[in-house]
Amino acid sequence: MSAVISSSPPSPLLAGLTVLERGWLSSNNVVIHGAPGEAGAVLVDSGHVVHAAQTLALVKHALQRADGTAQPLARIVNTHLHSDHCGGNALLQRELAGVPIVIPPGEAEAVRQWDVERLSHDDFGRRERFTIAGTLAPGDHFTAAGRRWEAHAAPGHDPHSLVLFDATHGVLLSADALWANGFGVVFPELIGESGFAEVAATLDMIERLPVRLVVPGHGAPFADVAQALARARSRLAAFRADPARHARHAAKVIVKYHVMEERSLARAELLHWAATAPLVRDVWQRFGRGGEGAAASAAQWIDGFIDELLAAGVIGREPGGAGAAAQERIVDR
Repeated sequence: MSAVISSSPPSPLLAGLTVLERGWLSSNNVVIHGAPGEAGAVLVDSGHVVHAAQTLALVKHALQRADGTAQPLARIVNTHLHSDHCGGNALLQRELAGVPIVIPPGEAEAVRQWDVERLSHDDFGRRERFTIAGTLAPGDHFTAAGRRWEAHAAPGHDPHSLVLFDATHGVLLSADALWANGFGVVFPELIGESGFAEVAATLDMIERLPVRLVVPGHGAPFADVAQALARARSRLAAFRADPARHARHAAKVIVKYHVMEERSLARAELLHWAATAPLVRDVWQRFGRGGEGAAASAAQWIDGFIDELLAAGVIGREPGGAGAAAQERIVDR
């Protein structure tokens, strides 16, 4: 993965918070340190399971006090359960005294039954089972670092997603609802459910909040909220005008994600995965079988995106023997 950066921007708005800015495969982790009288720190999101050991080390380091003692981790809060936001849950729970985990309520039963197909719309990422202590619903709040963190529904990228807002300081933990240059893939739209309208409503909701600083789920914190919203709305308008464009973008993101997760695999293996992954197959059936770039199979559709990603330098290739293209290895970059 990309280098891990522990960032604490020189902003008084982030006093009492440590933002662990991760590479693209893992979401950012936000440690909200406990104030006097609180039970301990709260961790918002835990990255991908592939990097769980690294997340554990980073969180332990962030919890170290100046006197050499460690502040306890009182709670993990997941904004949503895509595999890049909750992948460290299980290891943290095992290693940190069974730390309680709270999640959005719409996913609680799926976690209790460990129904991976129902966990968000992300059925292509690795997961490790964890248990939950409860839920955090829109309208609920918790106190950490002496701040009141309000949960707001942020559907679109994921129908169950939350953002967390500290109204006193104007700090928004936006997960994948708003990035400096857009937002996360709108997964519901890929399987025939409504998502673009929900993204628009979520952006409107964020605009109504008195936000001064955004800590996104991916990328560095930013203060130019108006420009970020304008860029997000422009991107959304393009996707709404051409849903197939969004599907092609999503397919490339999914391929890149899988390659990053596997680190290296034969091109033939990648194409076999594309032919059998339920989400990829569903998206191809809806958007790849007809119109521009029509493909006879999900594997053929994805094969074209592999070439695009290679040309862009987003992924790399290594020879796999005898110069046969089918044997070349696709590697992460």
